[in-house]
Amino acid sequence: MAESNHFELLGQDGHARAGRLTTPHGVVQTPAFMPVGTAGAMKGMHWREVRDAGADIVLGNTYHLMLRPGAERIAALGGLQVFTGWRGPMLTDSGGFQVMSLSELRKVTEKDVTFRSHIDGTSIELSPERAIEVQRLLGSDIAMQLDECVRLPAERGDIERAMQLSLRWGERSRRAFETAPVGYMLFGIVQGGDDRELRRASARGLIDIGFHGYAVGGLAVGEPQAVMLAMIEEVMPILPADRPRYLMGVGTPEDILESVARGMDMFDCVMPTRNGRHGMAFTRFGQINLRNARHADDPRPLDEQSAWPSTCAISRAYLHHLVRSGETLGAMLLSEINVAYYQHLMRGIRNAIAQGNFAEFRERTRAGWAQGDIAPR
Repeated sequence: MAESNHFELLGQDGHARAGRLTTPHGVVQTPAFMPVGTAGAMKGMHWREVRDAGADIVLGNTYHLMLRPGAERIAALGGLQVFTGWRGPMLTDSGGFQVMSLSELRKVTEKDVTFRSHIDGTSIELSPERAIEVQRLLGSDIAMQLDECVRLPAERGDIERAMQLSLRWGERSRRAFETAPVGYMLFGIVQGGDDRELRRASARGLIDIGFHGYAVGGLAVGEPQAVMLAMIEEVMPILPADRPRYLMGVGTPEDILESVARGMDMFDCVMPTRNGRHGMAFTRFGQINLRNARHADDPRPLDEQSAWPSTCAISRAYLHHLVRSGETLGAMLLSEINVAYYQHLMRGIRNAIAQGNFAEFRERTRAGWAQGDIAPR
């Protein structure tokens, strides 16, 4: 079944792609990294900082938002963008990851998945149809089909069962989305764990159903990076070249760089803000632990060449003090520094693809990470 296309491929260098995705709330330049605002908020950051850092699109979480404050309430208040103050594009996941991560609180059947709320223990049924209904109430620009994600390693039989169920749920999600207004999008999710044959079968099955875009799910869940990249390489030749490709839940800057090299367009991960809350900074020198005593007397910034004010103007000594003292400001500053670095990386990737020198950019960036931080004083 053909779906209208809102994605324009602007350039390609090897398998790396640059494009433009048009949504009801604005344009997304790809490759794009989506900061994660799970419950409608970016932990430790104001939305204007997220926008100033360069993010075109952010991610919200269907499971958490349907529990609190509730999808119907958000809809009555004008939708997720109005409710949160983020007026740009937003993607919402369907709750499928929680099927895995909250395994002790759920039961999966052909019909739906039943959760026990982690908040108050209330029993909640989430079907493919309800997942789409919730995402439509939220008003997200890009909705995701409901799927079942299996944590790796797993038995092949369990992986195949979840993949086939996800395909059937994808068909039901697709039918439930048919009444959505023009311009809004639904992505299917390729499953299949670390099995090449199952990954190919999942991708072909989703294409037969027809989606606006295609995500690769069920990775970065415990498997080595080499396995993740191998699964990407397996499905890339199958997925339509004129549709956006989204690698869910990924990841480190290196994961992103290597996945772009294999044809992926969109990414999300909690790592920039989560690591920031734990005293870690992402920079062109790699990841830096501000808890280390080496920074206690260092007046230099994290990176004097950075264009982001907090990265180039605040001393390592002060950041170290904030982190070791447990001051909220430390987590806030490192979160914005990390989100800004991720967006800086994505701009560099897009520019390199446009100029036809992505391979050189990739090697130069990897060399900077490998070299490590500047020498201590």
